[in-house]
Amino acid sequence: MKLLAFETSTEACSVALWLDGEVRERFELAPRRHAELSLPWAEALLAEAGIGRSQLDAVALGRGPGAFTGVRLAIAVAQGIALALDRPLLPVSTLAVLALRACVPAGEAAPHRVYASIDARMGEVYTGAFELRDGEAFALDAERVCAPAEAVVPGENGGWLGVGTGFGAAEGALAQRLAPRFAAIDAQALPHAADLARLAAAAYARGEAIAPELVEPAYLRDNVALTIAEQVALRNRGG
Repeated sequence: MKLLAFETSTEACSVALWLDGEVRERFELAPRRHAELSLPWAEALLAEAGIGRSQLDAVALGRGPGAFTGVRLAIAVAQGIALALDRPLLPVSTLAVLALRACVPAGEAAPHRVYASIDARMGEVYTGAFELRDGEAFALDAERVCAPAEAVVPGENGGWLGVGTGFGAAEGALAQRLAPRFAAIDAQALPHAADLARLAAAAYARGEAIAPELVEPAYLRDNVALTIAEQVALRNRGG
C-alpha cells in the first residue's frame, strides 16, 4: 500500500510517503512556507522511492484543528492530487497525529492516555484526549477549542502524557493548572506527517478512505475568518 501524507496545520510543515510499512518524511519548522514546500517535497519523496504518482493508492492529510490557512492548504493539495489520480482521501485528526508524539516511558505497558493540545491563538487552545494502543490513537472525548482554564481531562486519574504547543500557550497556563494529572508534558511537540501516514494506513486497511469531494476541515472554531482587530492583534503577538 502506498500513500502520500500532508500535515500543514501548525508552524511545522511535513510530507511523508508510506510504502508498505516503510515511512519516508520531510519535516521543517517553516512558518508561512508550507505552500512553497509541500508539493516539491512530495515529488522528491516519490522520486527517491522510484515510484510515480499513479502508483499511489490514496492521499492522506491532517484535517485540523490548526491554523486556518494551513488546514486549507493540506486539503487543497491532497484533493488536487487525489482528483487528478482518481484516488480516495484519508483525513486524519491533527490532534490524533500529535498524540503519537508522546514519549512513552520505557518499560511501561500499553495503553497510554495522551492529552494533545495545540496553541489556537487568541487566548485559546485546541485539545483532544486519546488512548495509544497498537500504534494508533483512539479518541476518548470530543475535540475542543477553549481557554486553558476551561480545558477538561476526562476522568479523575493521573498518569496522563501531555503533548503540544497548547501546554506552552498563555505562559503555560494549561500545564500549570493540570500538572497533577500528568506524568510528563512535552510543550514543544508538533505533528509529523510520518505519524499521519501511519494512522492513515491503518484507516485505509479498515476501509475508511473517502471520496476527495467529501473531506471536511476540523476548524472547531465557528469564526474562522478573523476580524481586522483580531488580525492586528495576532500580528502584534507574532502569530
